Amino acid sequence: MKFNNLMLYTLLVISQISWAFTPVFNDSTRKAPANWFNLDYVQDGVPGISTERAYRELLQGKKSNTVLVAVIDSGIDIEHEDLKPIIWVNTKEVAGNGVDDDQNGYIDDMYGWNFIGGKDGRHVNGESLELTREYARLRTKYEGNDGEKNAKKNKEEFEYYQSVKNEYQAKLRETNEQVMQFQMIADLFKKNKEILQTKAGVQEMTTEALSKVQSKDPEVTAAKDMMNQLLGYGLNEEEIKDAEEYLSNMAEYGCNLDFDSRTIVGDDPNNLKEIGYGNNDVIGPDSKHGTHVAGIIGAVRDNNMGIKGVANDVRIMVIRCVPNGDERDKDVANAIRYAADNGAKIVNMSFGKSYSPQKEVVDEAVQYAMSKGVLLVHAAGNDAKNIDLVNNFPSKNYMRNKGKAENWIEVGALNWGKDGAFVADFTNYGKTQVDVFAPGVDLYSSVPGSQYSAQSGTSMACPVVSGMAAVLWSYFPQLTAAQVKEIILKSAVSYAERKVTKPGAEMMVPFGDLSNTGAVVNLYEAIKLAEQIGK
Repeated sequence: MKFNNLMLYTLLVISQISWAFTPVFNDSTRKAPANWFNLDYVQDGVPGISTERAYRELLQGKKSNTVLVAVIDSGIDIEHEDLKPIIWVNTKEVAGNGVDDDQNGYIDDMYGWNFIGGKDGRHVNGESLELTREYARLRTKYEGNDGEKNAKKNKEEFEYYQSVKNEYQAKLRETNEQVMQFQMIADLFKKNKEILQTKAGVQEMTTEALSKVQSKDPEVTAAKDMMNQLLGYGLNEEEIKDAEEYLSNMAEYGCNLDFDSRTIVGDDPNNLKEIGYGNNDVIGPDSKHGTHVAGIIGAVRDNNMGIKGVANDVRIMVIRCVPNGDERDKDVANAIRYAADNGAKIVNMSFGKSYSPQKEVVDEAVQYAMSKGVLLVHAAGNDAKNIDLVNNFPSKNYMRNKGKAENWIEVGALNWGKDGAFVADFTNYGKTQVDVFAPGVDLYSSVPGSQYSAQSGTSMACPVVSGMAAVLWSYFPQLTAAQVKEIILKSAVSYAERKVTKPGAEMMVPFGDLSNTGAVVNLYEAIKLAEQIGK
């Protein structure tokens, strides 16, 4: 699910519009400092990961090695001005000859692979929720003619089915309510925008532009006040457009029991061992999310344009398997295996869902990647929930035993504000499940068409850590995946005792309650520790 900004979601669930509550971000009316995720807390006053300081004080003049990072996501604009030089090219493959030259099971996979595309060039964009697919799978068995007999025969599964059914019905009601509430908010924005444009000549709906409006017209004054309120909650035109697309997709695909995307892909969804399906178009119809993620990891640092990614010597392998909806376990497993088989050292996974009916196949792929020395970095999710208590997949915990993936880092999102706003209000957390936090609010990065925008989510925090891992491996290639993980976690700066606002709640809690380290990743400190371990 790629809509990350829960500021809008908070408004959507309010039955009547009211502005008498505290903004989601205490610093929401201020603009995030440029490049803040790469800045230093002591020198720059924001809790970035000290990337610039690390390059300036520790890495200058040192030789680097290129590191391959696989980005499993929605697709990437491989022609983006800030990304094109760092996109991985499969030199073992001959472009466009229709032959699997490297015999890896995928034909003409020049830049990676698209597991949610068809051989005819079509793409899966909208997709159902895994919850919807589970209910659709089970309802025939338990709501058909043999439903009562099956229920008596399979008591445990029937109880699971009832739980899924109740959750699905609640989700459907929630979606329908949100669609109606959103329309009210969108209409409000449109109405006030028209007043400000026609009566005050305001062209861009920004707080800066509105600050220049001086009018005695009460309609203009009221519109200005309302627009400032909306902007203060992060409701700009881009966010409203994203929310409209998200809710439209949820109504049309997410909760649609009859939708089947695999008619586009053309595979057998029940054959979990199948490979080679999909196509080689790694951009896809909506690559905004993946392009933003890739820029955070490694957008070219020395080209005097756009942004600076964390890693300065990296290649991005593009693997598309994340639609506007819930990804499928089969695709995730194949994506991880593809990355491991084709030389990726790090796999970035900025996606997640609450159900995983074929988790075993994902676990097997994770174990396979671990055997290849691959580090997996995963976003903790954006539901403001404790994932020690609720499901968030994929996860590092294996389903068939009590073991867990040791080559896995779970990442929560940090805000750029201070005091209670130190933690992103939307981030999932967990003393056991979440390993560490990284910047994840208002990160300015690449989007399709050689453009740039600020996005928020654990999806943005995750590639910060992937970029860090790439830097460590680039300058210390002798390190193992286990050592890279150990360095990232042990060098993270502790804020365990700092009181922060608990995500999804009004109460203040110690930051140390939200992850097993109580710390924020820091590249400068990681490099110093790597220098000690690497001696």
